[in-house]
Amino acid sequence: MKVEHIGIAVKSIEEAIKVWCDILGFKLEGIVEVESQGVRVAVLEVFNGVKIELLESLTSDSSVARFLSKRGEGLHHICFEVKGIEKILLTLKSKGIKLIDKSPRAGALGNKVAFLHPSSTNGVLVEIAEAGSLKV
Repeated sequence: MKVEHIGIAVKSIEEAIKVWCDILGFKLEGIVEVESQGVRVAVLEVFNGVKIELLESLTSDSSVARFLSKRGEGLHHICFEVKGIEKILLTLKSKGIKLIDKSPRAGALGNKVAFLHPSSTNGVLVEIAEAGSLKV
């Protein structure tokens, strides 16, 4: 597995882009809306294929909105790129990892993704994403 991206919950993508792109110099690859998850996602290229996803809530009841109201802006999740996501989910479940997604769903970039519950990963929301299917 390798780190694919780091998700950061933000109140405003436009304001966050001022910091991450205009000041820190990272390249904006694109912005997409994922209506099924109630989020807008700005994808930034950081280094060696690793990306940052800035996550802005589109609705007041999305997981990102709940995160922001509870914790404020900041690290939301870390995503690892995997091969054979279905098999990996079965393996993780057999090892006692609590899964948010028992089977993969469509991710922001049209790839297969699944989330692991933070209670099984030391308080960190972990996403796994199928390798080779990530596009902006």
